[in-house]
Amino acid sequence: MKYVRVYADQNGDSHFEDVKVEMSLTNFAPPAPPVELSPLMPVTQVAFLGFSAGWDGPPHPVPRRQFLFILTGEFEGAVSDGKVQHLGPGSVVLLEDTWGKGHTARVVGNDPVLVAVVQLPD
Repeated sequence: MKYVRVYADQNGDSHFEDVKVEMSLTNFAPPAPPVELSPLMPVTQVAFLGFSAGWDGPPHPVPRRQFLFILTGEFEGAVSDGKVQHLGPGSVVLLEDTWGKGHTARVVGNDPVLVAVVQLPD
C-alpha cells in the first residue's frame, strides 16, 4: 500500500511525497487466516473531522503529526512548492508540516468530506 506524505523542508516549504508501506503475511488474529500487515506504530489520539461542502482552508500547518484517512467526499490539497493533489475516499495522508508555510485544503464538489484523523507522538 502507499500513502501521501506532506512535509516541510528546512526552509519551511511544504511538499508531497509518495510513501510505500511494506506489508508482510502475518497471523494477526488466529484462528482467522493470515493477513497482510504493516508495521504497527504508536498513536496518541483518534477523532473524526467533518468538512462542509465549500470549505476552503487558507495555508496552515497541522497542529501535530497525523494521518488523515478520507472516508467520504473529495479534497484538493496544495503545498507551497505549487503541487496539487486530489484526495478521495480511501486516500491516506501523513501530514508532517507542523511548521513553515503549511498547505491548503478545500472540499471539491457538493458533498461534505468526512475523515478519520489519527494523531502520532511527537
